[in-house]
Amino acid sequence: QVQLVESGGGLVQPGGSLRLSCVAPVLIFRSYAMGWYRQAPGKQRELVALITSGGIINYADFVKGRFTISRDSTKNTVALQMNSLTTEDTAVYYCNADPTLRGVRSGTAQYWGQGTQVTVAT
Repeated sequence: QVQLVESGGGLVQPGGSLRLSCVAPVLIFRSYAMGWYRQAPGKQRELVALITSGGIINYADFVKGRFTISRDSTKNTVALQMNSLTTEDTAVYYCNADPTLRGVRSGTAQYWGQGTQVTVAT
């Protein structure tokens, strides 16, 4: 069973930073596109950022300039560096993986993690 394991969530004040990590099995990491989604209470799940195995990166407009997605091949990890956080960023953040960029972007990815809670509050 393929597992994507997220970590790094927590409570942070507005303006602060967090770094999320998603560890994937090596075969998944090497060939799949991977992304981060989030779901806030009462809202639909939405794409935050994605990165393909070839390094193509997409960001949602609401995080451009604040969040950075990256891949670390030494750790089979996709990270999401989140800066200048606001209360609007409060959500459960999920990592996903799919053989195709389309699958990650559309939210129909083959594999999903369990999620990590990010809370931005004073």
